[in-house]
Amino acid sequence: MFPVSTPADAPVTPASRVVVVGGGPGGYEAALVARRLGADVTVVERAGLGGAAVLTDVMPSKTLIATAEWLTIADRAPELGIRTDGLAASGAVARHHIDLAAVNTRVKALAAAQSADIRGRLEREGVRILLGTGRLDGPTRVLVSTQEGVPDEVLEADVVLVATGATPRELPTARPDGERILTWTQLYDLTSLPEKLIVVGSGVTGAEFAGAYTSLGADVTLVSSRDRVLPGEDADAAELLEDVFKGRGMTVLSKSRAEGARRTADGVVVTLADGREVEGSHVLFAVGSIPTTAGIGLEEAGVRLSPSGHIQVDKVSRTSARGIYAAGDVTGVLPLASVAATQGRIAMSHALGDAVKPLSLRGVSANIFTAPEIATVGLSESRMQAMDMPYTVSMLPISRNPRAKMLGVREGFIKIFAHPASGTVLGAVLVGPRASESVFPLTLAVTHRMTTDQVAEAITVYPSMSGTIAEVARMLHHRLED
Repeated sequence: MFPVSTPADAPVTPASRVVVVGGGPGGYEAALVARRLGADVTVVERAGLGGAAVLTDVMPSKTLIATAEWLTIADRAPELGIRTDGLAASGAVARHHIDLAAVNTRVKALAAAQSADIRGRLEREGVRILLGTGRLDGPTRVLVSTQEGVPDEVLEADVVLVATGATPRELPTARPDGERILTWTQLYDLTSLPEKLIVVGSGVTGAEFAGAYTSLGADVTLVSSRDRVLPGEDADAAELLEDVFKGRGMTVLSKSRAEGARRTADGVVVTLADGREVEGSHVLFAVGSIPTTAGIGLEEAGVRLSPSGHIQVDKVSRTSARGIYAAGDVTGVLPLASVAATQGRIAMSHALGDAVKPLSLRGVSANIFTAPEIATVGLSESRMQAMDMPYTVSMLPISRNPRAKMLGVREGFIKIFAHPASGTVLGAVLVGPRASESVFPLTLAVTHRMTTDQVAEAITVYPSMSGTIAEVARMLHHRLED
């Protein structure tokens, strides 16, 4: 969060003209709020409603990952007593054949359908939609172009929301070509499974795609510049996931920084900083993203940018320019679609004089869609240690859970952090199938400052994965009595 010193804005009248530049989660959620508050709303989007989250990032990647997840479930079939045609004498089930062209066709069709649904919703609410590129011409005017440098329409605005998102960062020594050297937005044009995929970057995006393509049957090498996969995540969760990756046949090159990539006759070669070379059929670079702020008139309109190029905003999404707000990845607050949507809603409520609660990241839950999934909420253990903050922690492996035993699930755990004196839940880490769904009760606990006793007192279904949440909470109660 970037603190911004801005004058108190007077509420804008509900008859105001609102222009939203960018139709992703931050943009379209803002547009819906503004319409409900009576504003005249125009959304300018150059690619399609839903933005990168729907068209090239979140929805496509999670659809691909969901397909890969079926294969990890199928691998447990013999253990559960399921016999299939093609069962080998050794008891191993024959590998399923992946038609990647069909998978990617479905991925893109679902993304397009979701984009169309969002567009339909906005149009039903009376939002005007312009397909083109928006550029600020001062704080109260947006120029819309369908061709670069040629403004087709000038929009006068009382309030402008910038939600232009971010794009994959590219290395000058490894320019994507859409065929062999790829960003994550280009994966969905592949028609066959890469024979040997090199993934550069072991953060969330790199780990998700490396895990998915391993499950789909590709030979994957993950290049990590750090000493482990997911260096910014909970250490126990990252260590478990790396062990799972290696157990599935993935090669993980730790402390190995990629300097560039070049094409060969039938593949690619990735050069590492220590001089080693890694050969593959394709390479995916997942080395972060760049905010889409260049060339859209922000600084000329008085909008302050950070050294990284992100728009600086306060907790109600105001920028340093009166009447201009920003939401989503372009702000660098937290790169989650849920946070972008919340920022957009807060921005319009504030701009149009409605009651508003400033953004709080305390109860934001996040999920890494690997197999197993990793869900987190609240303070991390590393953050509390850095703050020299007292805490107590309890953890249980999922393998002890009766429901997990029934499903053949072995990898995963539930970890809860609490204040040693009050028992207030400070944070949690969940690793296992559908962790993204299971984290919700702990999100409620962190958001509403519940205690571990209150979590433990809730009666859970037996058998269920959530039963382990209550059990870990009960363990913390005993520790508090010591």
